[in-house]
Formats: sequence, structure tokens, C-alpha cells
Amino acid sequence: MFSGQTKSHCAIIRFLSLTVYYFMKFPGRRQHRHYFPVDNKNPLTNQVNPSSQADKNYIVGIDQVLVDIEAKVEQAFLDEFDLQRGMSQVISDEVTQRLYKRLKDEALINYEFAGGTIGNTMHNYSVLADDRSVLLGVMSENIHVGDYAYRFISNTSSRVDLNYLQPVDGPIGRCFTLIDDTGERTFGINAGLINRLRPDSIDEPLISGASALVISSYLMRTQPGDTMTEAAIKAVKCANAAGVPVVLTLGTKFLIEEEPEFWRDFVQKHVNILTMNEEEALAITGIEEPLLAANKCLDWVDMVICTAGKDGLYMAGYVDEPFKRESEYPLISAEIEEFNRYEYSRPMLLKDCQKPMRIYTHSAPYMGGPERIKNTNGAGDAALAAILHDLSANVYHKNTVANSSKHQQPALTYSSLSQMSKYANRASYEVLVQHSPRLSRGLPEREDSLDQAYWAQ
Repeated sequence: MFSGQTKSHCAIIRFLSLTVYYFMKFPGRRQHRHYFPVDNKNPLTNQVNPSSQADKNYIVGIDQVLVDIEAKVEQAFLDEFDLQRGMSQVISDEVTQRLYKRLKDEALINYEFAGGTIGNTMHNYSVLADDRSVLLGVMSENIHVGDYAYRFISNTSSRVDLNYLQPVDGPIGRCFTLIDDTGERTFGINAGLINRLRPDSIDEPLISGASALVISSYLMRTQPGDTMTEAAIKAVKCANAAGVPVVLTLGTKFLIEEEPEFWRDFVQKHVNILTMNEEEALAITGIEEPLLAANKCLDWVDMVICTAGKDGLYMAGYVDEPFKRESEYPLISAEIEEFNRYEYSRPMLLKDCQKPMRIYTHSAPYMGGPERIKNTNGAGDAALAAILHDLSANVYHKNTVANSSKHQQPALTYSSLSQMSKYANRASYEVLVQHSPRLSRGLPEREDSLDQAYWAQ
């Protein structure tokens, strides 16, 4: 992919070393090596210049709160509960209760993970940034130690603010992954009350003060009597009115394929950043090539993230012509000639550009990808969390060092398109090599292995 390099290998390695250090260490609130909080070094100073909690940036996400439950079972077990081997099925509340009790009683459960696309993203963001995120959705008001709701809370970062969850008298969602002796997976899904988030539970000042609002396409897939869609639309319109970037993750190609025109119209009216995989990109654009699909999406949104499995990750956005940064390294031609020429530019909102230019980048998987992938569920959520970390770092830096020359450009992000792409791939790698769909730890601020990760292969 990177054939025809004209610069010396040493120069490239040196550049990447500096770049990696830059994008892995943001100006936002990080974990400190001090016993006492560094914000409270001088109580007298703090009295003169009080820091308001409201001024500290945060990300808000809305999700269908659920738990992923994995268990090893035999065919007889599937037959007992009328589950078709290898299929994904919606199961009733009554069946769900019996199924869960049976798995518990016979100690068949291997893992109970907190799940949900946006829940994963909020958790991963808080782990990466060591900073606050806020999750909106519903939560069972009666929680017992060891049950699925308890598992969700106990497996979510303490930096994720769950105080805004709406209590409901009943279960949250459960997704059962039942694995037989051959490794075949059978899925049983019960929504519970996850779609009962009411519009009056949306805190408008909370949304208006956020660095970004994150939603998924699943929020628009509800049944009569559910209120989740109305709640999500209220939050989106509030974010739009306040100038808060709206981030949409498409989530599944099947949902997009049902109403592609609806989704094109929705993202054009309400969304700033669109994230998807190559299948979802095809569903919404009709274009198979990820780079061209991302380019098409720029007709509707300000920035695009498109994961392409083993082929890595593509990103696209806009920059105002005076702020473009041309790459000094080998240019790559694909469906768009020399598409990475300005990949070191910091993306901007289209409305902030006087002379908008489209910019693109591509990053191969970190270290060529893991030798053994333990889990693909949640890799895209980790990539999105890395992008959100960069976006919030920009907001933090702008609020604290407003007169910095960095903010002469009204950029959407702290880092360049290329730097964010590599960071996102690095975060995805961490999920791929573990069983859990959520990051279990933050990333090192600097790691030597990144010096060779992309170029030396």
C-alpha cells in the first residue's frame, strides 16, 4: 500500500514517533501521578478563580441499555426454548426470564458484559480520556446484586455519569449469545423496556452544554407505544439549536437498507459526524468502495469515519483552503487520485469554511492487526471513542487556552485527520485482542511499538 516511498526510513520513523506522542497525549483531564488532585493545589487560588463543574467538557450519548450474556449450551437446550441454531431471534419476556434463570441455576453463563453501541462508546471514551461522559437511557429501578442490571453498572467506567438514566419498573435489554460445541452462535434478544425513554427525561441544558451528542440508528427502530425515538429526536434538535456536534453511528446495514432515503435525509438535516462500516456505507450510499462512499457522505455531513475490517479505516472531512496542510510523505492514489495529499489538515465544519476542500486519509490496522482476534464486537465503538476523545480535547483546549494560535483555525478536532485515524485504529486493536467489547484499560501515553506499527511492515 505504501510502496514508492521517497523519504528515508529513519525520517519516517522519527516523524511517526513525534506524531504518536502528540496524538496520544491530549490537553484534557488525564490521570495524574499525584496523590492529591492537581486542580486543588492552592485552595486560596481556587477561591479567587473558582472552576465551575459546568465548564468542564463532557460527551453525551443516548442508548438502548442492554447486557450481552454469553453461555455454552447443547442442542437440546436450544430446542427446549425453540431457538433456531445459528439464527438471531427476538424472544418474549416470559421466555427470557425462564432462559436466564436456567442459565443461572446451571452455571452455564461464561460472561455478562455491559453492552449497547453507545454505552460501549461512552465507557471507552471515559477510559481513554479519563473524563466524564453522560449516558441517557433507562435502567431497572429494582437492581439486585449479581443480576444483569447490576452487571451493566458494575462493568461501566466510574467516569460515565449514570445519574441521568430514567428508572423503569422492569428489565433492561438482554442479548443472549448461546454457543454450542461446534462454536456456532445462536442469538436470543429481548428488548425489555429499553425503548421507554421519555422525551421529558431529556435534560436540554445538559445537551446544550455538551461537546458532542452521540446516537445510533437503533434509536429510530421502535414499536408502537415506545417513546425512545421521540426522546432521541428531541435531544438531536436541542443539539442542533445549540451548535453541539451530532454524531451518528449507523449500527447495522439491515436497518439502513430498509429506508436508505430516510437516513440520507436525516443525516443531511441533523448529523455532523457519521460513522459506519463498509457494509453500512454501501447501504446508505449504494457505493461499494469505502473511500468513494465516504466521499459521497460528505455531501450530507461534515466528517465521516468508515471502518473497513482488515483493510483498516478511512476518514474524510473538510478544511478551509488557507488552513490546509500538505503531506510531505508518499501520496496514495486509489479511487480518488492522491487522496491523502492533505491528510495532515485538521477537519472543520463545512459552514466554517470560506473555501472548503475535501480531505481524506487511510490507516492500515495497527501492527497489521492482531494475530488472533478474540472479539470483533465493539471494535468500531472503540474507534469512535478515540475520535470523540480528540474532539473533546479540542473543546477543552479552546476553553482553557482560548488565545492559542491553534484556535485561529475554527477546527472541529484537536489533531489532524491522519493522527485521529491512527489513534482510532490503535483503540480498536485493544478491543480485538480481548474478549470484552469494552476497553478494560486506557492506552499508554507513549509506546515504542507505534514507531514501527504502520510504516515498517
